[in-house]
Amino acid sequence: MFSGGDYEEVARWLRNFVVAHAKRENLRVEAVVDTDGAREGQSYGVRLRLGEGLRPVPPGFPEVAENRGSLAWCSGLAGRVRGLAREFSAAGSGPLRSA
Repeated sequence: MFSGGDYEEVARWLRNFVVAHAKRENLRVEAVVDTDGAREGQSYGVRLRLGEGLRPVPPGFPEVAENRGSLAWCSGLAGRVRGLAREFSAAGSGPLRSA
């Protein structure tokens, strides 16, 4: 696997990673990755969104850039993302899982 990368490359990877794992739990969940303003080059604002509901996902740029090559770290992040996506279903948004 790979680690490192510039801010934009890591943001693309993070967005794709979060979307892939969230949609395994609820197909209607979207990933929102904020990279502008004071965050630019320093951190990411990562949230899952379904309708008006938002759930924050905590990783920052240095953490993602340094650890995205670690299967154990990726597995932990995937678990957090999937758990947050499941919270939408538990709140009555309907699971809409793929077969």
